[in-house]
Amino acid sequence: MRCCTNKLDSLLRSILLTGLWLCASAAAAEGISISKAEARLTDGGYQLSANFDIQLSPTVEMALKRGVTLYFVSELTINRSRWYWLDTDVARDEQTAKLSYNALTQQYRITRGSLFQSFHELKDALLVLGHQIAPPVPLELLDKNGGGYFSRLLKKGSECCSAFAQMRLDVSQLPKPLQVNALTNEDWNLKSEPYRWIIKPEAGETVSQP
Repeated sequence: MRCCTNKLDSLLRSILLTGLWLCASAAAAEGISISKAEARLTDGGYQLSANFDIQLSPTVEMALKRGVTLYFVSELTINRSRWYWLDTDVARDEQTAKLSYNALTQQYRITRGSLFQSFHELKDALLVLGHQIAPPVPLELLDKNGGGYFSRLLKKGSECCSAFAQMRLDVSQLPKPLQVNALTNEDWNLKSEPYRWIIKPEAGETVSQP
């Protein structure tokens, strides 16, 4: 009898540990993370871009399929370093993209302003949604007084500027009944960690891969 009891206890422990491992794996897969960040020197100035890996939780995906529109806000910023004072933002680009689902056509839609794209698969929509590009920042904006100081440093590869990238799900734009639940439910806490890197161009560009 004791042998059977020990085997049963061992089996239950195994099932419990397996369940906990699966839950932990699923939790780790959910959220937003950055996979690549880039600052490229173009004819129009410096252009920031970032690729975010977006994984919706089952709760958020279910809400999406039931007609709830999701608002994702991305931020790409260039900071100018100052040895005598705090760093200052040179240019800050914040974009909002809407992700929705049409049950009639069974398609996902990404809307940015007046432009939109439709997708049959959620994974394809999230892949496009995760690619964010900011307008080029003229080199003149990186100068302290327009004298070309920071522009010359950048062209020489000096570490005078840094960049910042982040993306989050904006729960404040959810329907009112969902907002209270979203604020207290971790399933809705979709936000990437702040990511910063130094703009130190080599051969005209810098790429950072976390």
